[in-house]
Amino acid sequence: MSTATTTTDVPTTEPTVRTEAAAPVDISGDRIPFVRLVVIELRKMVDTRAGMWMLITMAGISFLVAAGLLLWGEDGGEPFTNFLGLIVMPTMILLPIMGIMSATQEWSQRTGLATFTLVPRRGRIIAAKIAAALVLCLLLLVAAGAAAALGTALGGGEFTLTGISLAGVVLAGLLYTLQGVAFGAAFLNTPIAIVSSLVLPTVWTVLTAMSAWMSDAAQWLDLNVVTGPLTTGTMTGENWAQLATATLVWVGLPLVIGAHRILTREVK
Repeated sequence: MSTATTTTDVPTTEPTVRTEAAAPVDISGDRIPFVRLVVIELRKMVDTRAGMWMLITMAGISFLVAAGLLLWGEDGGEPFTNFLGLIVMPTMILLPIMGIMSATQEWSQRTGLATFTLVPRRGRIIAAKIAAALVLCLLLLVAAGAAAALGTALGGGEFTLTGISLAGVVLAGLLYTLQGVAFGAAFLNTPIAIVSSLVLPTVWTVLTAMSAWMSDAAQWLDLNVVTGPLTTGTMTGENWAQLATATLVWVGLPLVIGAHRILTREVK
């Protein structure tokens, strides 16, 4: 008689290792190149009807002013300086508005939620908006220079730069554009920012004309006054200090306020 020996296999249990599922969206940091962000911001300015017509109007005004100077200017032909000086005047007024529209797009068109979800670091969006606005400013100044050159050539005028500085005009245009971006970021509302950028400097100019003390302060705090020597190419050491002071007040201060609001404001 044989005895059967039965062996029972005891299953061995191995410890289970839990692996956490990856997050559906990586918010540790966006990997979108900064140049692409700038290109996207440029496309936003021309994709909207308001932004596109704003840029077309600004470029068209340059050629309209040149045409008007051709019709009603001197018979001998206006020099390039006169054309450029008259053309950049309306351009400098409209450049802050263009900067405001660039800064307030996410809040006026309610695209902030999508933008800040794709690019969590809001500081990169602010920098891209500033860079895009400056690029558009340079393009508009090129259009103004082309209109001035065309008017000078058609009128038979001389291509001289007496009394005007091209580098100063470009730098002044960039400063006015930055002022618009700063006001737009500070208010985050397009109509309020546009009215403030137009009214506040005007009120300041009126106040400075009412007293001698305010007039002396305007030499250091009025951006319209300090950019005068810049565009004419007569800057001195004191003029550069005055330009830096006025830029800190009208560009730096609202830009810091606006950056803080964008970085901390809840997006809805």
